[in-house]
Amino acid sequence: MKHGDPLSALEDWVAPLLNKLAPAERRALARQVGQALRRSQAERIAAQQNPDGSAYAARKPSKARQQKGRIRRTMFEKMRTARHMRMHADEDAVTLGFLSRTSRIARVHQEGLSDRVEAGGPEYRYPRRELLGFSDAERASIKDLLLDRLNS
Repeated sequence: MKHGDPLSALEDWVAPLLNKLAPAERRALARQVGQALRRSQAERIAAQQNPDGSAYAARKPSKARQQKGRIRRTMFEKMRTARHMRMHADEDAVTLGFLSRTSRIARVHQEGLSDRVEAGGPEYRYPRRELLGFSDAERASIKDLLLDRLNS
């Protein structure tokens, strides 16, 4: 067990209980947990918040976004949709992540890496914005879903 990692502690606590469930029941539970996580992650991204509750670093000012008549979108508006944020669940695990080009963009922001602003354009070091991560509320939600399933 990793010390100080609440998710590992939850996993160690629940593993013996999950082993008592049939594979079909574990798969259904994993799907339910995955859907709840995808929904809560999307809501947090829409609120422009890191998992710890702090706000995302603001966008760098741009003349293009200030022009009259331009469409103004919040950061990651399309990325938080189910089309881009994919969930996979089976009896052993739940995976939540982004696909193809979206995954590269998400990784750059998640880890605060450098990338080109546009093809052939200047390189920019993006501030760290945690798109995927567990908040305390999400950990509690997972625990509640597990307990509800095990009690039924």
